[in-house]
Amino acid sequence: MKKVMTMNKTLDILAFGAHADDVEIGMGGTIAKLVSEGKQIGICDLTNADLSSNGTVALRKQEADRSAEILGVAYRTSLGFPDRGLYMHEEYINKIADVIRTYKPKLVFAPYFEDRHPDHGNCARLVEEAVFSAGIKKYQTKQANQPHKADRMYFYMINGFHRPDFAVDISPFIEKKLSALRAYESQFVRSDDSFDTPLVNGYIETVEARERMFGKQAGVTYAEGFKTKMPILLHRDLIGD
Repeated sequence: MKKVMTMNKTLDILAFGAHADDVEIGMGGTIAKLVSEGKQIGICDLTNADLSSNGTVALRKQEADRSAEILGVAYRTSLGFPDRGLYMHEEYINKIADVIRTYKPKLVFAPYFEDRHPDHGNCARLVEEAVFSAGIKKYQTKQANQPHKADRMYFYMINGFHRPDFAVDISPFIEKKLSALRAYESQFVRSDDSFDTPLVNGYIETVEARERMFGKQAGVTYAEGFKTKMPILLHRDLIGD
């Protein structure tokens, strides 16, 4: 999908995932909501998910593009790092920082560190390092060397049910989120030749149940939960409409 953005190529939000479908699992509803409000959203997958038990790299790319179109994101790309090889290499940090400097997002999202899949936690660590490095004036990247400091970095959940630090009401957008997930048929839909993984055993239903649980805790029907290392600063009265 790697759309070339018009105008100044800036994004409001840049969400990173280790694999295509990570971002949709964790914050697909939030993306759909923000797109409806006119925000420019980008997704950057660190790998091509080449070790996926089901599907092929080519098929997963098609599914990722279809999912991105459903959500209405402005830009999606993959950095092509090795699947199950997301270790703390300066080359990886540099390339991620380059993407951040190029698209100058106000907010950056990555998977939460605590997850059963090591790639998800490693993705978070790499992106966190890159967010910091991208803001250092003398840090050199290959293409975009003007420093950029994102306002905030937040973490979405993939396989976890952690207590959120804040939640986003996605009630009107839950169907769009589920549609974006269903675009990954090779991962979430069982077929005669599917390898038996947790993803083909009701995974989408589990994600929906989690968002319903978070929504119930927040007083709405569906919500996505997020973690943060920094306090949330409110710009309005605690009591009000």
